[in-house]
Amino acid sequence: MDAVQRGQAFTVTRDGHQIGELIPLRRRRRFVTRQEFAAMSRSAPGISLEAFRADQEAAADQEMHDPYAR
Repeated sequence: MDAVQRGQAFTVTRDGHQIGELIPLRRRRRFVTRQEFAAMSRSAPGISLEAFRADQEAAADQEMHDPYAR
C-alpha cells in the first residue's frame, strides 16, 4: 500500500492469470492557475448572450409567487 500511495501500480494475478490492477487514485486538483484557465478558454466556443438569456427565460419560472398565499 505504501508503494501504491507513492504512485506505483501493480497487476494482480491468480494462478498466473491477470485478474486486476492495483493503481493509485488520481488526485483531483482543486486549483487551476490563471494561465491554465486562459489557455483552456481560448479554445472554448463563443457564447451568445441573447441565446443564453432565451434559454434561461424558457427554463425558469419568472413569476413572483407568495409562498404564504393560499
